[in-house]
Amino acid sequence: MPTQPPVRIGARGSKLSLAQAGMMQRRIAAALGADPEDAAAVARAAPLIVITTTGDRVQDRRLLEIGGKGLFTKEIEEALLDGRIDCAVHSMKDMPALLPEGLCIAAIPEREDPRDAFLSRVAERLEDLPQGARLGTASLRRQAQALHRRPDLDVQMLRGNVDTRIAKLEAGGADAILLAMSGLKRLGLGDTPQSLIDPIECPPAPGQGALAIETRTADRDLPWVLTLRHAPTTIAVAAERGALTALEGSCKTAIGAHAWFELGTLKLIAEALSPDGALRFRHAGETEVSQLADPEASARDLGISLGQAIRDEAGDAIAV
Repeated sequence: MPTQPPVRIGARGSKLSLAQAGMMQRRIAAALGADPEDAAAVARAAPLIVITTTGDRVQDRRLLEIGGKGLFTKEIEEALLDGRIDCAVHSMKDMPALLPEGLCIAAIPEREDPRDAFLSRVAERLEDLPQGARLGTASLRRQAQALHRRPDLDVQMLRGNVDTRIAKLEAGGADAILLAMSGLKRLGLGDTPQSLIDPIECPPAPGQGALAIETRTADRDLPWVLTLRHAPTTIAVAAERGALTALEGSCKTAIGAHAWFELGTLKLIAEALSPDGALRFRHAGETEVSQLADPEASARDLGISLGQAIRDEAGDAIAV
């Protein structure tokens, strides 16, 4: 049984958020000495605290209209700062570039598939959609990338959880939708997409597919936290979020970034687009991180440099 006080985990109440938090709950409980196969022991060692965020409550408008991606984390972070929970499990792509003072991303577990998934009733790929087809998405990045490839598409605002979006597609509310493959896999829906989007041709959101374990800064190196860290994912995400930081990324900017390893070399491609997809600014780079004392910092510097190059080139063209 656990030998220390329970670790209270904060999470949103969506099915995906609870699935992701449940994955981490079992790992945290095991690190505390509980049997991860014993549901009662897991719940005692690492109880889940469901917190409804503003982003969950407001479903009829784009996030950029109501304050940005921080609306998925604000109430949870307030609970962390108040001491009502001890950690939070977020989708990394929902994390703003800057965190409140006193909080940190303490661990990033191994990443799931980072790609966007294409779901449709009428086509196998985005390129195969009929002229003027309706594409449902609430993501400015997905909108801009899709319009860059297919300017004829009718992009319609589609928010809601994964089940809601798939239901709207099946009911004829859109001809196609784009979702994160990682979320589909975590919900047992990995066979749902018709195809996957090339992450180099259309980079996903920075950090997509990864989870962020957020804690108070003072708790970042507790023993149970250390068991959750995955170094390659942490380094890759640092590069992607470096680009995000340089571009002052929010839901008001269409930003994609994808980092991957090839034989010890970290490669990164980052891009930003005008909201209508007409303009796209891309930069790529790489760095050797295998022999560095601080590979995470080197990766972040790579991302910042690429993001700054994009920002210098694009100017105001990428802002809403």
